[in-house]
Amino acid sequence: MYFEFENLDVYQAALEFIEKVDQIVRQLPKGHAHRKKQLQRSADSIADNIAEGVGEFAANERRRFLRISRRSALEAASQLLVIQRHKQANGTLLEQTLALLHRVVCMLTKMAEGAKDRRPS
Repeated sequence: MYFEFENLDVYQAALEFIEKVDQIVRQLPKGHAHRKKQLQRSADSIADNIAEGVGEFAANERRRFLRISRRSALEAASQLLVIQRHKQANGTLLEQTLALLHRVVCMLTKMAEGAKDRRPS
């Protein structure tokens, strides 16, 4: 692995979440392209902001990116709950995906709360 963020459990879970989102959006009925795009953007944003945040040296900047990632995760959760409510995708897959996303949100919350300044290496 080349980058520090690649080794983090939260980043690996975010990548797994993206894979599950890809499975879910393939199940969406026609006419829901807006939901598909929004959910994919939110999922990508989770991983992207983890990577950006981990690369920061100042704690306040690291926290900012981790909070953005967390907000994207909550946005994705809202989209998934709408899909679940309308029964637009496999219920078991949705439950697994929501549980994984909850785990990601918990890790991001803890990381943001514990962020400290660090020196460049």
